[in-house]
Amino acid sequence: MQEQIELTAQDQVELAFDVNGEPVRARVEARLTLADFLRERLALTGTHVGCEHGVCGACTVQLDGDPVRACLMFAAQANGRRVTTIEGLAPAGGMTPLQRRFCEHHAMQCGFCTPGMILTADAFLRRVPRPTAQQAREALSGNICRCTGYVPIVEAVLAAAQDGPAGEAP
Repeated sequence: MQEQIELTAQDQVELAFDVNGEPVRARVEARLTLADFLRERLALTGTHVGCEHGVCGACTVQLDGDPVRACLMFAAQANGRRVTTIEGLAPAGGMTPLQRRFCEHHAMQCGFCTPGMILTADAFLRRVPRPTAQQAREALSGNICRCTGYVPIVEAVLAAAQDGPAGEAP
């Protein structure tokens, strides 16, 4: 017979961090994942949960500008940090140049992988502003897409790179 484990007050942690430019304070179970916190507590459902093993990349968010798997992180690990989800990537009601390029190149079909793919590509383009197709493929290799075959995704990333940092064609 499996023994029930009960959490006590000491199994809870106080969190204070930034999510999409807004300060967030919460008291949560120490074992709560960042993905579940974002989806269930903050209703930021663009952070998709696919495999829950860090394999598919659907739960990718940015932590201090770097892509991370939110299903593999505890919310407590984000304490004092800056989290960006797909909802916070663009200005209110707008799209980033990368998001526009995803639309133009039909780089999404079912859309399940798209938020994680865009957050990964966004961080990649900040590190490598003029990538090759091979570099883009390698950067996105941890994000699984079952619909597009990756060709339009890589094309969208390369087109966004040509736009430059301001998102305008040179």
